[in-house]
Amino acid sequence: MASLALISSSLSFNNSLPCLKSRSLTHLRSTAPHPLPFRPNLPKLSTVSPLLPRFSKSKITTTTRKISSLTVKASTSAASPSPAPTSITPASPPWQGAAMKPLLASIATGVILWFVPVPAGVTKPAWQLLAIFLATIVGIITQPLPLGAVALMGLGASVLTKTLTFSAAFSAFGDPIPWLIALAFFFARGFIKTGLGNRIAYQFVSLFGSSSLGLGYSLVFSEALLAPAIPSVSARAGGIFLPLVKSLCVACGSNAGDGTEHKLGSWLMLTCFQTSVISSSMFLTAMAANPLSATLTFNTIKQTIGWTDWAKAAIVPGLVSLIVVPFILYLVYPPTVKTSPDAPKLAREKLEKMGPMSTNEIIMAGTLFLTVGLWIFGGMLNVDAVTAAILGLSVLLVTGVVTWKECLAEAVAWDTLTWFAALIAMAGYLNKYGLISWFSQTVVKFVGGLGLSWQLSFGILVLLYFYSHYFFASGAAHIGAMFTAFLSVASALGTPPYFGAMVLAFLSNLMGGLTHYGIGSAPVFYGANYVPLAKWWGYGFLISVVNIIIWLGLGGVWWKFIGLW
Repeated sequence: MASLALISSSLSFNNSLPCLKSRSLTHLRSTAPHPLPFRPNLPKLSTVSPLLPRFSKSKITTTTRKISSLTVKASTSAASPSPAPTSITPASPPWQGAAMKPLLASIATGVILWFVPVPAGVTKPAWQLLAIFLATIVGIITQPLPLGAVALMGLGASVLTKTLTFSAAFSAFGDPIPWLIALAFFFARGFIKTGLGNRIAYQFVSLFGSSSLGLGYSLVFSEALLAPAIPSVSARAGGIFLPLVKSLCVACGSNAGDGTEHKLGSWLMLTCFQTSVISSSMFLTAMAANPLSATLTFNTIKQTIGWTDWAKAAIVPGLVSLIVVPFILYLVYPPTVKTSPDAPKLAREKLEKMGPMSTNEIIMAGTLFLTVGLWIFGGMLNVDAVTAAILGLSVLLVTGVVTWKECLAEAVAWDTLTWFAALIAMAGYLNKYGLISWFSQTVVKFVGGLGLSWQLSFGILVLLYFYSHYFFASGAAHIGAMFTAFLSVASALGTPPYFGAMVLAFLSNLMGGLTHYGIGSAPVFYGANYVPLAKWWGYGFLISVVNIIIWLGLGGVWWKFIGLW
């Protein structure tokens, strides 16, 4: 019996290691020169007999004959030729290059415009750069490749054709705004990694989370309250609200790229972005380029726009927009989860399970307060927004809250840095080459020659000023290039100068909602990858119409009431 147990355990061991058994058989087949016949290596009967029950001699003889018969059959079967194996053609790997139709559309746009006769008053380099810029924009919209790759190809084309020098093409990589946006993604990584983002998100959900709309409004008005204190919309959006919004989305089971974006994330990201341009327009200190509008106003019409004057004129249309825009987006681009009565209770339970703040959470919170404090009081300390962000990231790196390897893994940050810097460079040189001034003068001559009332003339000027922002990747660049010319023409056509300056200053913020590159908060929220590009542009245009109606309609009545015109 002991011998039988030993044999049984040996068989069990062999069966439990099928990979070894397979490798042994494969080795035998590969090393044998000919097919091996099946010849059972039977031990001598004298060896086996103690383990066998008693058999009669006839039974043993019969058994031996059966085994011999099996041996002959197996040998015959092994000797017969086996059928030739069927050849299987391996499947070709999927195409990983560019989508050819969008790529050809982008190239065709540039080539056609390149060979269009250059209009009078426009230099050849300016026209060629416009062709490359529009081809790049078409590529960014249709996305034959990721955005960074499309933008890099646009820069390459501008250098290859000698339209821009290498240093000019890549000059915007030294601009602080793209880097501030990239740094915002690194902050978001620490916010989520430490759990601080979840903690704050659960606090918001416990207070306002019974409905998605209530949650959205709580974020919208929180951002508006911070707007006058933080003069960088990129810093507000990227350093504070992007991490918070991402944490809220994840906490509610809405993640980018897994089909759950529409639960909450798509609507919330688009809402927070569109309202960030509204809050930027409400205060003189809410966007870095607003003081430029005030300076150009003084230089053009010799009137000063003060902080109180700006806020008083913007407060009514601004508040109405902050209420109306989220609701309209809620109707046309709704989250699939609209109400969650149990969410506040579940959020409080999650907070209890999280317990007290960890060391890394405390470091992250302290770093955030330090950075925000420098954003608020940096003007007095001569510390700009991007320097404050670098200091904050340095603290996170030194303490190990965020590692450099994690920063390098933030592909969206580097991709956004690439395409945003490329667009800033090309748009900036369109201005330097004189194309924007030519466009402004052409518009001025056209509108001035229509002989319309100042109200209609100013309305046309406003629309042209607003929607020409598709050609700009920076509000400051647009203001610097066109604000003075449009204000001068509006005043010459009879528009009250101070009223015209105010309207153009407000619209210089609101127009940033058109695209995913028009203002500093745009690439931040778009880069979260919750909203497809086509929808981003489509809803951007829709909300632009809503904002123009509110600000020029209701706002016009309010400005009349306060004596602005």
